[in-house]
Amino acid sequence: MDMSANASLVTAAAGRSLAEPLQNPSIERILRAVREHLGTEVAVVSRFTQNNERELTHVDAGIEIAMGPGFRDPRENSYCWYVAEKRLPELIQDPADHALTQEIAITGSLPVGCHLSTPLRLSDGTLYGSLCSFSRTPDRTLHERDLAVFRGFAALAAEQVEKVVENDFRRQRIDERITKLIEEKALEIVHQPIHSVQSGKPVGVECLSRFPDAMMRSPDKWFTEAAEIGRGVELEVLAVEVALASLEKIPPEFYISVNASPETIVSGRLEPMLAKMGNRDIVVEVTGHHRASDFNALRAALKRISPYARIAIDDVGLDYECLRHLIDLSPKLLKLDLELTRDIHQDVARCALVGAIVRFAEAIGCKVVAEGIEYAEEASVLKRLGVEFGQGFLYAKPMPVADAVKHLKKG
Repeated sequence: MDMSANASLVTAAAGRSLAEPLQNPSIERILRAVREHLGTEVAVVSRFTQNNERELTHVDAGIEIAMGPGFRDPRENSYCWYVAEKRLPELIQDPADHALTQEIAITGSLPVGCHLSTPLRLSDGTLYGSLCSFSRTPDRTLHERDLAVFRGFAALAAEQVEKVVENDFRRQRIDERITKLIEEKALEIVHQPIHSVQSGKPVGVECLSRFPDAMMRSPDKWFTEAAEIGRGVELEVLAVEVALASLEKIPPEFYISVNASPETIVSGRLEPMLAKMGNRDIVVEVTGHHRASDFNALRAALKRISPYARIAIDDVGLDYECLRHLIDLSPKLLKLDLELTRDIHQDVARCALVGAIVRFAEAIGCKVVAEGIEYAEEASVLKRLGVEFGQGFLYAKPMPVADAVKHLKKG
């Protein structure tokens, strides 16, 4: 990694625009080992921030102290800064031995009795912060061999810090990319037609998101990264907004399906958007329902949007717990897991599973949609099993909205 990149990493970590504390269990273990080896009372990792402050990121203390992770003060108030500037030695057995320490407020306020500190530098030599350990009383038994071991611990800590800093930089880049996309509404929607398996005629479209770097990164990657930094709902809401804007181009006899995760549905942001669509036939497809953290909240949120949209459940298999929960969600459509559709004409077990799901759907008043239909043989088997709707390359690939409208009208 070059020096300019690492400088950016340090800036990203110092700013912490994503408001998440630095957490690394390995660093915490290193601090505990430092204290146990040296017999000191406190060990900390700190970083030097953009505004000439020092922030404690990790603290391990055997005594009560007022400074915990997140504590900031001017860097000139710390021994660590002067050690980094080589104005104080890394090993201080007694602050009384050094005139400069008497000018630093913490010498008396903590108080500081003995102190070890060594700068933490990233792999290219960029100064990040420091590892330090101290006690409230002087300790003349500390010597150069202790300092050598302490430096070894600092090297281990620096490796862990670099991992955290690199992750910070990655998260910042994701955040900037998503912010730009949302501000410019650069996301586009394509439609994949949905057909009646029984008659072969088109009945609706599913809205699929496409991003500016589609040749390099899949839509799933965008949504996964957005969720990772806590912006998944924002990005999904934008996708639904753009998808619903395309509804006016779709003939009213066809339905339009949009995707939303449990988090987005529970957020309450879909309801006002759907309410503006009038009496149009809209389907909200619940993705990742099996990962819902609060199933009761999801059920309540779906009930609130049900006056404006039909509910579809994505990736339905034959997992008993999944099927049991589906009854409570009151869906109108069940979308088969892609693995059940693929090569179903060659697999008796898949046929049996899909047949069971169709019977289950009939019992709860649902219709079944099969995704990923590529061959006429698959469609023929699905038709025989009672599957109502299907989509896949056999019928049509995802296409621009204007082309989808032509396809629907032609069908």
